Amino acid sequence: MLNEHRSQDSLSEEKDVEKGIGMYLVTAIRELGPPALTDLHQDAVVDPLAAVADFDDPNIDKGAVFLEDDSPYPEVRSAVANTDDPTMPVSTIRSWVIGEELPSSLLVAQLLAFPVGRLWARVVPNVSIFGHQLNPGRYTIKEHVLSTIISTVASGGAYATGIIAVQRVFYNQTFNFGYQWMVVMSTQLIGFSIGGIGRRYLVQPPSMIWPANLVNCALFNTLHSQVYAGMGAQAGMSRERFFTYAFLASGVWYLFPGYIFQALSVFSWVCWIAPDNIKINQLFGYSSGMGMSLITFDWSQIAYIGSPLATPWWAEANITVGFVFFFWFLTPVLYYSNTWYSEYMPISSRGSFDNTGAAYNVSRILNDDTTINLEKYHAYSPLFLSTTFAMTYGLSFASVAATLTHAFLYFRRQIWTQSRRAMHEQPDIHARLMSVYPQVPDWWYLVMFLLMFVFGVISIEVWPTQFPVWAFVLALFISFFYVIPVGMIQAITNQQVGLNVITELIIGYALPGRPVAMMMFKTWGYITMAQALQFTSDFKLGHYMKVPPRPMFWGQVVGTVVAGTVQLAVQAWMFTNIPDLCDAHQKDGFICPGTEVFGTASIIWALLFFFLIGAALPFFGYLISLRWPNSFMRYINFPVIFSGTGSIPPASAVNYVPWAIVGFIFQFIIRRRHFSWWTKYNYVLSAALDSGVAISIIIIFFCLQYPMNGEIGLNTIQSWWGNTVFKNTGDWNDVSLKTVPKGETFG
Repeated sequence: MLNEHRSQDSLSEEKDVEKGIGMYLVTAIRELGPPALTDLHQDAVVDPLAAVADFDDPNIDKGAVFLEDDSPYPEVRSAVANTDDPTMPVSTIRSWVIGEELPSSLLVAQLLAFPVGRLWARVVPNVSIFGHQLNPGRYTIKEHVLSTIISTVASGGAYATGIIAVQRVFYNQTFNFGYQWMVVMSTQLIGFSIGGIGRRYLVQPPSMIWPANLVNCALFNTLHSQVYAGMGAQAGMSRERFFTYAFLASGVWYLFPGYIFQALSVFSWVCWIAPDNIKINQLFGYSSGMGMSLITFDWSQIAYIGSPLATPWWAEANITVGFVFFFWFLTPVLYYSNTWYSEYMPISSRGSFDNTGAAYNVSRILNDDTTINLEKYHAYSPLFLSTTFAMTYGLSFASVAATLTHAFLYFRRQIWTQSRRAMHEQPDIHARLMSVYPQVPDWWYLVMFLLMFVFGVISIEVWPTQFPVWAFVLALFISFFYVIPVGMIQAITNQQVGLNVITELIIGYALPGRPVAMMMFKTWGYITMAQALQFTSDFKLGHYMKVPPRPMFWGQVVGTVVAGTVQLAVQAWMFTNIPDLCDAHQKDGFICPGTEVFGTASIIWALLFFFLIGAALPFFGYLISLRWPNSFMRYINFPVIFSGTGSIPPASAVNYVPWAIVGFIFQFIIRRRHFSWWTKYNYVLSAALDSGVAISIIIIFFCLQYPMNGEIGLNTIQSWWGNTVFKNTGDWNDVSLKTVPKGETFG
């Protein structure tokens, strides 16, 4: 093991020597051939890359030099230091106070916590409170990580607040705070109980790289001026200066697409030329169209589904192939052939429609107890979806089936190996460094599960939710069953397969006509897994940054409790004080798009044949890769192809096409042709662009939109051509190819 206290400079010099030795050894092995291997050190006999992953990992370079004291993945080496100081302060009063007082998104929390922590170290006296120092000295990188995790968890939206909102908006149900709090806590925290299992399979193995975390690691190390061997060449501009320039440029530029010239964000330039041509707007529009205008100049749109500088290019290529085939080819074919009466609706919409083409009025088919009245349903209208929404449902069905097949074919050896491997046995320097810290006891997870299970049972039994306990247990089983296969795919590809649609299907069969029960089943069945993977992802971030597991555990739990409580209070205030909240034409833009999708999805499920497609295709890919192991088929990942477009809706083509273009430039071209530049700056650039946009959004809101009730520049900058041209198009106004004559219906 490395000496963890050697200087960074001497470490860098030794690493150069070790790399040279490593290259010499690999060259000798290749030239001597198998008979000569017995003369080398025993570690050189075993293929080191085979020990890293028990499957054909597309992220690993088979020709790479393997160094025992660093990661075999260049992405990890470039963003994560391979040293640790176990004596560094972590769980301090300072780190907890900063984390709780600065709830924000991950990158914003990183940026805000850093100067606050440094200021604290300068001005706060070092006194002890119950034996804990108030100011233990310099604000350390580990304190910074813990503060950021607490802050991020405290700011994250609780999915179950969607249940509360939909019950109020669509079903006129307003239960007391006790019900709301127990539902939110149970759905948010019960997934944490599987975190102990998840660590073994999703955190400790080096092949589980969690690409999104590498951006944050690079930013932590840049802010704290960390120097380590894998960060790239020492020549050229420093990472700190590069981040500063890119951050300032990103923040200043966003003022244009975010406020001054918003058409740069919704850059549907073809629609501007022919604003009344329906087919042009449907194909080239960004709001309700297919996005064939290709570009946007708004980084927040490009990175809406995740930074294209973080996701591996092979995964981005899979998503792009899926998007092009299913949304640029199959969707227009279905729409213009009027399949499912689609021509009477916009080609892309997040809502549901009745047989007049109007928004579906759920209240017209409900009984007083919120169950569906079939007589009212038949008297009113069947429910219709836009083609893209229907396509998204079908792809979701395919992805959950493909995930199980893919996991069995590709990951079964990895899962079996990790079931028997301790942390100190991992072929990874980071796992060995983390093995010195006390792990979270299993009984902590058990207590968490039992307590949140009781909360869930009380909330569904005491209040009239129409949701039986057996369905609650079934939802938890589905969620737990999918955690490992979905988590492994996400850790490798940066894409998560959602269970929201499959849970709707199951409960739709089991408890037909109970939309509130369906939403609750969906939330426990989906969010339990999502929370477990978020918990695991944060643990991987702590793993990379060498933060002890126990403070990480409590940081997430406490942050979640505080966040859920505050969000419920804020939601109650908003419903009381904001007029027309969640209305499609709310004057300040509080239209609740996620709630609309949630409410729509609670009463629909179809396209079951996609299950068969999803289950079968991974078998064909696997058999081809066995026959031709070095072909492009090793990069084909059907769960990612099916699930990569799962953010549609509310995402649209503007969030996918430019994302793929930028990903191709940085993750393929630059990574291949300018690898040293990519190693040093790629993740720092991603963090800078995200951070600049985040800070700029805050400045725009509090300085230009919030004052005077948003009327600053109402008749000047807000109404000039650059802020209105995209709104005067058929795309923006959700045009459909056909309209229903007054008094008539379709279907």
